[in-house]
Amino acid sequence: MTVLANYCLISIFRNAQLLLGILFLWSGCSHPNLVNTFSGSTMGTAYSLKIISQNPLQYPSKIQNSIDSILTIVNMQLSTWIPDSEISQFNFNQSVDPFPVSETFANVVRTSLEISQKTYHYFDVTVFDLMSLWGFGPNPKSGLPSHEEIQKVLNYTGYKIISVENGSLIKNNPSTKLDLNAIAKGYAVDDVFHFLRSKGYSDLFVEIGGEVRCLGRNQKNKYWSVGVENPPVGKKLDRTFAAIIYSDGGSIATSGNYRNFVDMEGDIIGHTINPKTGYPVQTNILSITVQSKSCMIADAWATALMAMKYELGVKIVSENPEIKAIWILGAKDGTRRIASSHGIQIEDSIYEIIR
Repeated sequence: MTVLANYCLISIFRNAQLLLGILFLWSGCSHPNLVNTFSGSTMGTAYSLKIISQNPLQYPSKIQNSIDSILTIVNMQLSTWIPDSEISQFNFNQSVDPFPVSETFANVVRTSLEISQKTYHYFDVTVFDLMSLWGFGPNPKSGLPSHEEIQKVLNYTGYKIISVENGSLIKNNPSTKLDLNAIAKGYAVDDVFHFLRSKGYSDLFVEIGGEVRCLGRNQKNKYWSVGVENPPVGKKLDRTFAAIIYSDGGSIATSGNYRNFVDMEGDIIGHTINPKTGYPVQTNILSITVQSKSCMIADAWATALMAMKYELGVKIVSENPEIKAIWILGAKDGTRRIASSHGIQIEDSIYEIIR
């Protein structure tokens, strides 16, 4: 019995040694995921990118330079803040003849017009002069605009005034000017994302000014977490995020009047202007967060939904399955609630979820 017991102990010991060796071998061959970060400035804001890899990236400086080059090109095509950009040249052009443009410019305008139709004209990129009247953009006017001034501008705004044909843009009124600020950042996110995917990277996080597109998993091999910003007005101001969205692929964009406003003679004007009336929106919606496959689409839809009443927004989102939305709604007493469309999962909400 003693011999048998000793034999069993020796066998157990050897098996334990073998298992321990296997564990050490596995541990030695496995590398923790690395986070490769890239950052910079673009479009009047900051950008941040993460690429997850098992080994250090080769030539990270080349990746950084490529990203900056892509963003510089996008700016030269779509930024109204650059006097000699492609869009500025189109805006300065006082002709109704076809105006040849780049494929990027044409595609962004074409997508904008499609979203204008889907949103009942609550998304409109012909609002350059309208935004200027209310003190926004590169050529802001001072003082509150008169009703007559607003009506005059509305006469040459509207998505039906612009068309895209054979690589050219055509304006039906020579005074019409484009403002792509509500969709350009989203397009830039998509452009950088597609570049990184073309290089074979599959675990990505691309963010420009709060607009996000991600794919795969983070460094802990978990879904990417994206915070829904808590509007910095009202209650619970000590909390940065109102909720968390977890995603392994797709885009998220947020719009809120608290992000961009002007003080005009003591009146605080939010940057969301109703393109149908020409006046700033007055609503209980504090912010809109939209989830879609494309960041360009999410960016534009967030702006459109911010311009309309909550009830109409819920109806339109239900008619367009390519997007999902989260509303943060405010009440007069300072309380807030969160509403969402079908299919979007919210975690760690600090407010009551009503749908």
